[in-house]
Amino acid sequence: MLRSRDTDLMLEALSRLGATVTATGTDVTIHPAPLRPADIDVGLAGTVFRFLAALAPLAGEIRFTGDEAMARRPIAPLLDALSSLGATVTAPDGASLPLTITGPVRGGRVLLDSSASSQFLSALLLAAPRYPGGLSIELTGAVPSGPHVDMTVGLLRAAGATVERTERGWRVAEGPLHPGDIEVEPDLSNAAPFLAAAAVTGGEVSTVWPAATTQPGALFPEILERMGATCRREGGNLVVTGGRLTGIDSIDMSAAGELVPTLAAVAACASSPTRITGVAHLRGHETDRLAALETELTRAGVGARATDDGLIITPARLRPAIISSYEDHRMATFGAILGLVQDGIMVEDIACTSKTLPTFPQLWMNLVEGSSEARSSEAGS
Repeated sequence: MLRSRDTDLMLEALSRLGATVTATGTDVTIHPAPLRPADIDVGLAGTVFRFLAALAPLAGEIRFTGDEAMARRPIAPLLDALSSLGATVTAPDGASLPLTITGPVRGGRVLLDSSASSQFLSALLLAAPRYPGGLSIELTGAVPSGPHVDMTVGLLRAAGATVERTERGWRVAEGPLHPGDIEVEPDLSNAAPFLAAAAVTGGEVSTVWPAATTQPGALFPEILERMGATCRREGGNLVVTGGRLTGIDSIDMSAAGELVPTLAAVAACASSPTRITGVAHLRGHETDRLAALETELTRAGVGARATDDGLIITPARLRPAIISSYEDHRMATFGAILGLVQDGIMVEDIACTSKTLPTFPQLWMNLVEGSSEARSSEAGS
């Protein structure tokens, strides 16, 4: 598995909940145990916060704290769902950190608005086999990042859960899980900036790539090809070669919003405008990514306008600029891509990439210097 700040926060949280966690490099063994009350630091990890929020009532009582920016990330619809199932949520500042979730919780039918994040739905799906009587989730709005939900359902079924799609949502039966051995795929969204590097410079980058996957990041090669790059398979690797880039008149990124900062950097280097739609939910990520991208693209000389559900990018000559990262790993890698094209681009706080890829600065240097290490599987992990 990938080792990063997010995954280490999750491992620490599982230990506090009572599990025995043994980690050796990228191999991790987790022995479950009865859940127990705990104080959990979620950092800036929406996944840790939301997934464990759904589990918290089963542990008795969990108090959540985290980074200051975590208080701005949406969680209210999931808390409302948990409250309707009998859990008690104590949040002095409304629906933000710090907060405490106390059990018990019951199963049954629950209404859920997961339009702000697919993680609300994934959280309930993962916890549902432990809820008394299971859970029937009725969705009240569209769910972004559908591939992430597919990943969740696939893992649950592989672990023995009974998960059924219903007319309005999902139904999960109560029952034991037997995960066994899980081989974690390389993170394709982490690989995307390296593929973008080839596209914007006319160079070539190769990285490990699974033959089949449900990850949203798998959509990126097709997007790059639409813009003028060439992608081909060589054994277990994907090879991207840059070309003359053109924008995309309109592209719905609702299934893969996490790729938008990387796509925005590529679009800024194209010869015609790009309109990105379907990603209003990005306003609730590590930062308001639509506003941040508009600000930083403008700072670098590119025409950019945030819309209700996306971004319009009109390429122009890049200029030197200091790109703010907003404590957001995707914004930091966005700035790094622009820096390949324009001298004088500097990225503040590149270390925030440790959230999901602690080795990013060294890998990026290897890439720029043309070393073989940057073309290894690590870029995709």
